[in-house]
Amino acid sequence: MDNDLMFVIGFVTVALAIPSIFSAYAENRAPRAAAILVLIGGVLLVVALGRKPGGLALGEVPEIFARVIARYIH
Repeated sequence: MDNDLMFVIGFVTVALAIPSIFSAYAENRAPRAAAILVLIGGVLLVVALGRKPGGLALGEVPEIFARVIARYIH
């Protein structure tokens, strides 16, 4: 799996955990599913960013998403 794909999957996974976190706190229950999603997404993000020499600029994020989506649609 390449760095861009790991970054996108990790980012989307963490983003999907946010509503689950709010839902768990609103219902006064432990956010177990959200914690697992954040853990998986966080590990993917750290691995993807760690394997990219020079790091990642914030302006590159939309380009990375576009590249990954274009690769799998085309």
